[in-house]
Amino acid sequence: MDDIYQVLVRPLLFSVVKADPEWLHRQTIRSLSWLGNTCHRPPAIWVNRYLKQSLCLFDRRLEQTLFGLDFPNPVGLAAGFDKDGVAIPIWSSLGFGFAEVGTVTSHPQPGNLPPRLFRLPLDKGALNRMGFNNCGSTAMAERLEQIKHEFRSIPIGINLGKSKVTPLEEAAKDYLNSFRLLKNYGDYFVVNVSSPNTPGLRSLQDSAMLGSILDALQQENDSHRPIFVKIAPDLSWDAISDIISLTKTYQLAGIIATNTTIRRDGLKTQMIAQTGKSLQEEAGGISGEPLRDRSSEVIRFIWQQTQGKVPIIGVGGIFTPEDAWEKITAGACLIQVYTGWLYEGPLMVRRILEGLLSLLKQNGLNSISEAVGLKAKSLKREQGESPSLKLGDFPC
Repeated sequence: MDDIYQVLVRPLLFSVVKADPEWLHRQTIRSLSWLGNTCHRPPAIWVNRYLKQSLCLFDRRLEQTLFGLDFPNPVGLAAGFDKDGVAIPIWSSLGFGFAEVGTVTSHPQPGNLPPRLFRLPLDKGALNRMGFNNCGSTAMAERLEQIKHEFRSIPIGINLGKSKVTPLEEAAKDYLNSFRLLKNYGDYFVVNVSSPNTPGLRSLQDSAMLGSILDALQQENDSHRPIFVKIAPDLSWDAISDIISLTKTYQLAGIIATNTTIRRDGLKTQMIAQTGKSLQEEAGGISGEPLRDRSSEVIRFIWQQTQGKVPIIGVGGIFTPEDAWEKITAGACLIQVYTGWLYEGPLMVRRILEGLLSLLKQNGLNSISEAVGLKAKSLKREQGESPSLKLGDFPC
């Protein structure tokens, strides 16, 4: 059966109606929130049942237990879609094996001025400069307290960012305040220091500044929640190596690779119609297909530098089972989607899972965990024991 979303819905919304991306996102999250919060009452109960039958796929070969959490499959929703955690109960019905909410900041903030989200259909990508618009960690904690007894079948991560009003030198306190409020509600946490849309935020990837944030969080982490750091794709290999060292020093659960890129080379899109400016002039980070190869390179580098001992969640440009396979065999034990999901539609997760099962069979593997780092191991054998800085030319 043809995917109605790709054949009818997406062309209608993207090309005919030309719906504003942010407006469309708000309507979508509102509908998903309603479905999740009324999932035990008709008619939402029937819609949820249909979604599960159509979009979910359960197979033991896709299951993993990582950093103390059980994942029914390796495909998760990336941070940025459900910024305030309003649709948490519905994500498992859409086929996801886990979901990450946020980015949430200590102080509520409106984000950057619109327009701030743009489709790049020629590149199968998106440009965003949202600026961590969210209701704040206090509001999220209150909301999660209300639904904490709801049945939840997948792990939920919480992505933490720095408030725009907080000076960089006080960043650790800002992250700590959010973590303190939310630590009992998230299954894992992510320190986001890699968004290009908050002034100075990426400077927090510096070893000393990031170390102060991680130290503050781990001192507060009495329940031993897994903590990740999310990095930018635009870092040099040396900077990534420094972050790898910090993951060991502060006993982090792993690394999320990668956030959006500020690079603009190689893109087909030249002009943003909504603003009349060239893409080169527009601020913001690019996601989707333009990010795919670089994020895979970063994943492979981290896997090789750590010999696969640091869990990696791979994100960036995943649209197909082959894209997912590339990330996993490069070294990612889990993957996340966002832009690809918007382009491909709600059936994408199931298609990826079906494709992964087929690829496991083709490669004579019995579980998805056996595929993690498969190509990275092969590349390491070909290059010898010191391949670290030969994975690609990506000057910063």
